[in-house]
Amino acid sequence: MSEQRRAVDGSRGRVALRRRRKQRVRLGAIGATVCLAALGTAAVPLLLPRLLPDNASRASSPEAVRTTTGPTPDPGTSATRGATSAPPDDSTVAGSPDPSESPKAPKSPSATGTSGSGKGSSSTPTIPATGPGTFDTAPVVVTGPASGTPFRVQVEDGAGVDPADAARQIGAILNDQRGWRQAGARFRQVTSAEAELTFKVATASTTDKLCNVRQPEHIGEVNCRAGVNVVINLKRWQLGSPEFDGPATEYRALIVNHEVGHWLGRGHLTCPGPGQPAPAMMQQIDGLKGCVSNAWPYDTQGRYLDGPAVP
Repeated sequence: MSEQRRAVDGSRGRVALRRRRKQRVRLGAIGATVCLAALGTAAVPLLLPRLLPDNASRASSPEAVRTTTGPTPDPGTSATRGATSAPPDDSTVAGSPDPSESPKAPKSPSATGTSGSGKGSSSTPTIPATGPGTFDTAPVVVTGPASGTPFRVQVEDGAGVDPADAARQIGAILNDQRGWRQAGARFRQVTSAEAELTFKVATASTTDKLCNVRQPEHIGEVNCRAGVNVVINLKRWQLGSPEFDGPATEYRALIVNHEVGHWLGRGHLTCPGPGQPAPAMMQQIDGLKGCVSNAWPYDTQGRYLDGPAVP
């Protein structure tokens, strides 16, 4: 019996041994599968670009943005061609052009560009010669003293100038220490008819009507002060003056300072001497007479830029 038991036990042991071997093989196969799966997943991003064609890999990249660096068309060149006379350097008082402001043979205006540009710009703005005669009032964008003289800024509809931008520029001129602020003048912007001074940026045709321009050589060229209105010719606002040695932005300061000077009761001055700044109240269109162009009534040290009075 003992031999039979040993035979049975041996047979059972072999069966158990085979089972254990099969289990080890099965576990090894499972482990190998898991390892291969992990390796394959990690390797896909590395192997995929090599397996795919070049066009497929490039298709997944974002397209570069193209920029054009070539010259752009000049939309407003025709606006200044064919001019036969240069504009007056400054404007007129009480709506009647000053006969002494006779336009001269023009230089080629180089102070071009959109609102705010000066000499050296590569493009000329489109400047309409006529407009509807209606105006858009700028919103309040200028901070100033609460007790200052109320002023407002208006731009003729269709002029192509942003009223708010024009108001910021005019406000900056009025508040500049080189301007009439140095003489004690204070201004605050409003939008209503309470304004005691109104700056109107108008087309040449509308300017001629508001300024009562009669003389042929002044038509389309002048600015003026007509009562409480300072009328700024759109052409002069955008291009400056060929007689003024400076950018259009500086010439705007001359227009504002000269006309506000008249509003404050100042008369015309002339050149005090060769090489000195031309007074802001000088009619610089008549020639600088040895002076240099200047847009401000005061210098940076607060000294008034005076000159002999014009009879």
